[in-house]
Amino acid sequence: MRIESDIKLGFKDVMIRPKRSTLKSRSVVSLSRKFKFKNSENEWEGIPIITANMDTVGTFEMAAELAKHQIITAVHKHYSLEEWKKFYKENQNILDYVSVSAGTSNNDAELLGKIIKACPGLRFICIDVANGYSEHFVSFVRKVREKYPEKIIIAGNVVTGEMVEELLLSGADIVKVGIGPGSVCTTRVKTGVGYPQLSAIIECADAAHGLSGQIISDGGCRVPGDVAKAFGGGADFVMLGGMLAGHNESGGELIEDENGTKFKLFYGMSSQTAMHKYSGGVAEYRASEGKTIKLPYRGSVKDTIQDILGGLRSTVSLRLTPYCFTKVGY
Repeated sequence: MRIESDIKLGFKDVMIRPKRSTLKSRSVVSLSRKFKFKNSENEWEGIPIITANMDTVGTFEMAAELAKHQIITAVHKHYSLEEWKKFYKENQNILDYVSVSAGTSNNDAELLGKIIKACPGLRFICIDVANGYSEHFVSFVRKVREKYPEKIIIAGNVVTGEMVEELLLSGADIVKVGIGPGSVCTTRVKTGVGYPQLSAIIECADAAHGLSGQIISDGGCRVPGDVAKAFGGGADFVMLGGMLAGHNESGGELIEDENGTKFKLFYGMSSQTAMHKYSGGVAEYRASEGKTIKLPYRGSVKDTIQDILGGLRSTVSLRLTPYCFTKVGY
């Protein structure tokens, strides 16, 4: 066993140091970015924020709203083919900002093929598993690349540079980075596995950019300042779950307590709630690695998006790249 003794950092451990700026106002800041992807050779332009592919966040309703802001929604994998067909018929104009999600089982691959055939305008595929380090996962990414050479493939999750490189060389365009930082994820507690998110971003971005690939910071953002720190660390995209949960457009049951206060359920996709919903319960060979919480009902997501994007514009107006972090508490 080897112990890494150098300090690893999460978002709470640093602040962004301001510097002189030539920008007159945050109103002149553009958050849109344009990317060309390594393996699909596709180009995409928009605001590089992605809604997590959780059934409490990555909904069709969320996709319809966030596309207005040029933000991508990774739609969760539990919609049926018929539901996809209906969505496609009504929303063909927003497909640049929609990703279909899939696991790596034979059933997942079969449904993915049917959805792509029925919805030919879809450009993004998000291949999402709990363990991005398995040989089976890498092999599945290769097969998807061979079958859909023109699609933009997102794959994850991992937290180390060498695995980012392997996934990019196996056909992924964008690699999701993050194990355990999510607000309803208990992987670090149950398994002892993980990596502080900001350090993971810095190391994985360096590996990806050396191969002309991109990464997504997935998990750990609780306030707009965390999103700014993720971009400052080198993330090309930032994926949000809890920050976008609890809204009209979010999934999750809407409940009301005895005082009339409204809440929405938000849970991890490896929680007991999710596994009972989609698999009939927690399998004998595994443990739940997520929790279920009640979030105060927050109305329309558009107000939250304005708050996030406004915070990012303020960051840019105070600090032009390259970013400099100051450690807190050391």
